[in-house]
Amino acid sequence: MPMSFAALSRSISACHLCAERFAATHTGHAPRPVQWFQPGARILVAGQAPGLRVHQSGKPFTDRSGDRLRMWMGVDEDTFYDRARVAIVPMAFCFPGYDAKGGDLPPPPICARTWRSAVLETLPGIKLTLLVGAHAQRWHLGGHAPVTERVRAWRDYAPMVFPLPHPSWRNTAWLKKNPWFEADLLPALRRRLTEVLDT
Repeated sequence: MPMSFAALSRSISACHLCAERFAATHTGHAPRPVQWFQPGARILVAGQAPGLRVHQSGKPFTDRSGDRLRMWMGVDEDTFYDRARVAIVPMAFCFPGYDAKGGDLPPPPICARTWRSAVLETLPGIKLTLLVGAHAQRWHLGGHAPVTERVRAWRDYAPMVFPLPHPSWRNTAWLKKNPWFEADLLPALRRRLTEVLDT
């Protein structure tokens, strides 16, 4: 029997599956699941994992990547953070930490294995899914195709799914090399977002 939304939310909030893993990272932090979804949402933002700023704030995409993602989507913060319309469900609910060189660690696969199917069952009204980055694209689409290949083939997935690169400012060079992303994909994405939000 599927878990109720309230019970699922409590269970995710209390999750400490990765406590030992996080304690052993260079950041040595404790788990702090960041969840931002509720039944009734029509748009799913499937990201990677919270960064350090999100770990500290407890609210997804409260960083420069979030600023860029909202700009790509053409929505303001009020719309983006309206859980009745937008579900933000990363591949891992907790900040994975940094390695010894200060690089981002990947989202632990155990998080998606444990929670993702149950979470998606609580979101039957999703009309549009944004797959942000390689980890979300692999889970939802299967295979191990490069992000650029997936994003370049966005018409194969639209209008229900739009694969996107990670909105990190480290990807500015990628955007310059791939002008079709802003010229072709983003206008189509914004039109679809408007359609879904207005229904």
